[in-house]
Amino acid sequence: MKNEITCVFNLAVNDGQFPAFKELVSRVVEATSKEPGTLSYVYSVSDDQKTAHIVERYRQQDLVSHVDHTFAPFAETFLSLVTITGLTVYGEPDDEIRKRLDPFGAVYMTPFDGFTR
Repeated sequence: MKNEITCVFNLAVNDGQFPAFKELVSRVVEATSKEPGTLSYVYSVSDDQKTAHIVERYRQQDLVSHVDHTFAPFAETFLSLVTITGLTVYGEPDDEIRKRLDPFGAVYMTPFDGFTR
């Protein structure tokens, strides 16, 4: 858990936009799969295809690169298809990470006990 950041994005899919969103996500996932510091990157959708979540887990030092380089070319189209309704961040993000995530209304949760395997 130390030196890792997990982000959980809550998204509202704009009316009728799920097919376009799904196609875009396939390209984002393909690009992200090439990042060695991205440990997990999973999209899920509700049965009515109106709500989606992204669960992302990074080595702390690799999150900024994902936002600035891998995701940036997709950001404008992505944000035209969905509205970010929430972002919860787990871990101990540094100032550079917070600078990238604060604009999405991030709520930061600091671990105080537990483990991961």
